[in-house]
Amino acid sequence: MPFWTFCAPNLIHNSPGSLFFFQICLYCSVLLTMDKQTIIFISFCCFLFAEGGARRTKLEGHSGSVKLFVFGDSYADTGNSNKSYAVSWKQPYGITFPRKPAGRFSDGRVLTDYLAWSLGIRSLVPYTRRGDVEKWEVQNGMNFAYGGTGVFNTLEKAPNMSTQISFFQQLLQQKWYTKQDLNSSIALLSLAGNDYGTFVVNHGNNPKDMSDFSKLVVNQLADNIKQILSLGVRKIAVTTIHPLGCLPQITIYSSWNSCNHDWNLLSNFHNQQLWQRMQSLNNTLQTDQKKNVIVVLDLYTAFQSAFAKQKNITGNPLKPCCVGISNGYGCGSVDQSGAKKYSVCKNRELSFFWDMIHPSQKGWHAVYSELQPSLYKLF
Repeated sequence: MPFWTFCAPNLIHNSPGSLFFFQICLYCSVLLTMDKQTIIFISFCCFLFAEGGARRTKLEGHSGSVKLFVFGDSYADTGNSNKSYAVSWKQPYGITFPRKPAGRFSDGRVLTDYLAWSLGIRSLVPYTRRGDVEKWEVQNGMNFAYGGTGVFNTLEKAPNMSTQISFFQQLLQQKWYTKQDLNSSIALLSLAGNDYGTFVVNHGNNPKDMSDFSKLVVNQLADNIKQILSLGVRKIAVTTIHPLGCLPQITIYSSWNSCNHDWNLLSNFHNQQLWQRMQSLNNTLQTDQKKNVIVVLDLYTAFQSAFAKQKNITGNPLKPCCVGISNGYGCGSVDQSGAKKYSVCKNRELSFFWDMIHPSQKGWHAVYSELQPSLYKLF
């Protein structure tokens, strides 16, 4: 039997796994024309590739059956925010993927897309588009995240996380998903700090007040997690807050050269509270023997690790790619005549940050790579 007769049937599905299989087939077919010593060497290389493929397959082990439900903010939103005013629906957002504005707060893919990819499923349909697609397009889950939101009401007039969960509950009551679906489901909860930004605007940034408020935020997040578990979802992935003091909207005051210590202290305090609360919840779940699990995705450490690696490539991971041309303008801004009031860097594939708040597709891929060991715990 010709070698490619075996390979071809396994390449019909357009998935990350099929690409890996294609590479193996290509390498092995070349072996047929080589001498013995070369074959031994390349066989060893194929073994290393196979090891990496096996690890990836573990992440894709539930392909076709796992459901992913996403709640949160602009770090996870893939198109729920209002088209009439959300910057995510304006040029040049989406310039890398899908090559047009599509509701993502980035030039391309965000964390939600990479998590779906790791599960071997399609990027999720946003909740607001559920009526515009075929039923099969939502069979692997749905994205309820809205940019600018938090666990409490924020400056953005959009559904907070509790309301997003109520949307999910309504769909369950309408039989969009069954109890069996939820048994193989994962929920991602993204909290990027909009609650804290709103608190500072309304109440100032007194450290004691911020600490007390942080406890309220984590408590509400824990209540949201318990609500999702009560609906039947078995596995939860919840993000820590990234280093807020390293966002370009903060580091601009140091010409994007250094992070703000005080804001990073707030991130660390929030994350410490979160780790402790999630550990307590996990202990309770193990006692109840419900086979539920909560995994904390450490965005803070992932960002810092990605910064260190990016610095060796570009020299400054804190500088955003897309910025307004002057005060009062931002990425995506236009004047009354429609003229662009922003600029985009020449090599966006080298930038960690896309705009003043959000990572680029390159940045999110770097973060996802750092998070992979934690993602294994979901399986």
